[in-house]
Amino acid sequence: MEEQNKMGTAKMGPLIFSMALPAMISMLINALYNIVDSIFVAQYSQSALAAVSLVFPLQSLVIAIGVGTGVGVNSLIARRLGEKRQLHAESAAEHGLALSVIGGLVFLLIGFVLANPFLAAFKPGEEILTQAQQYSHIAVGLSIFVMISMMCEKIQQSTGNMIIPMVQGLVGAIVNIILDPLMIFGIGPFPEMGVQGAALATVIGQIIGMLIGLWGAFFHQKILKLNMRQFKWRVQTVRDIYRVGLPGIVMQSVVSVMTAGLNRILIDFSQIAVNVLGIYFKLQTFVFMPVFGLNQGALPVMGYNYGARNKKRLFGAYKISLAAAFVIMTVGLVIFQTMTDNMLMLFVDRTDAVAAQEMLAVGVPALKTISWSFIGAAFGIINSTLFQATARGMNSLIVSVCRQLVIILPAAWLLGRWMGLHAIWYAFPIAEVVSFAISYVLLWKEYRSELQYLGMEKAGKEGKA
Repeated sequence: MEEQNKMGTAKMGPLIFSMALPAMISMLINALYNIVDSIFVAQYSQSALAAVSLVFPLQSLVIAIGVGTGVGVNSLIARRLGEKRQLHAESAAEHGLALSVIGGLVFLLIGFVLANPFLAAFKPGEEILTQAQQYSHIAVGLSIFVMISMMCEKIQQSTGNMIIPMVQGLVGAIVNIILDPLMIFGIGPFPEMGVQGAALATVIGQIIGMLIGLWGAFFHQKILKLNMRQFKWRVQTVRDIYRVGLPGIVMQSVVSVMTAGLNRILIDFSQIAVNVLGIYFKLQTFVFMPVFGLNQGALPVMGYNYGARNKKRLFGAYKISLAAAFVIMTVGLVIFQTMTDNMLMLFVDRTDAVAAQEMLAVGVPALKTISWSFIGAAFGIINSTLFQATARGMNSLIVSVCRQLVIILPAAWLLGRWMGLHAIWYAFPIAEVVSFAISYVLLWKEYRSELQYLGMEKAGKEGKA
């Protein structure tokens, strides 16, 4: 039981970073292959890059469902282990796997049927629309593999096992990076497939990651004994998962809505502006993914100690995670302010001087402006981790909806109408400032209502005894 108990006994700093580091590495590798994917696509053609950018909201929706459900499962398993309710923890894991299969089947329908009218609504050119549809059929329609893979990651992370999830991401990314140029440009035994090749390379990498994840969840980790043959649906378990997971899903889904909305605003100015937004979302993963990896390491620690009613360790994890997130985001801000030209030039054909000039003219001020939102995002992400770990997912949802729908889209639309394209990018830091204030108020409210008294009920019982 040593692996289970370390979240309640080990020294907090080394514990969090030992759990977070593999997740950080895994997510950085995933960020790398997403960027490499876009770089190869951009070298194929700018219309292909535009097509992939238009599909990005649908891919974000896949991540939203997978990660949101996984966070709910992760939080529930960690809390049940902290409460010493072993069978309930195992049931949560089994429900998570069943739900990931259902989610994958839903995206089969979305990718092959509903994606076409969604993409056509942006009114792109015929070439871009065709490429976007081809990409979505594979990358979105075959999402069942990545859904199961993400769930296996969350199940293992909830028990403190972070190595196999790292290997999942690492091996899948390497396979994707190797196959990308071969399948996009038609090198060796592969025919030239363009965006379809990029999508297929991604799916193959996801399948391999899923197989490693299934092995890790069923055979490698020893804390949870999973047996899908005896699985039975339990309504209360599903409710407990989505009590935290549903706000997380909606919270992640608003990224899709926000991206689609911004694409619609930007396309009225130029296709280059849409490409710049797509490039930003690829590049910012290098900054945000380490913080999300930190989130994955801290969430089970916070959830376990909340379940164990240990206030000192809960807030110790929170403070260490927050400090680390601020450092990461500050480094990201400096990089975006000083290396903007070099980052943007990765996504254009350097022999096309006109395209390069247009990309820099739009992209440099965009990336420099948006990156000022990074510092506030550190606070928001770690606060969301605390809310999710303590079964307060609705607070995370409130902050996210305010940031990415209530504030950023109206601000972008108004700034664009009043002052032009260059002003739209200021919607990002404006939204971050407002959401920072909202997140702080919600955290203070939860602390005053319950979290400051955590563990006192246990001490009271011991005193009476």
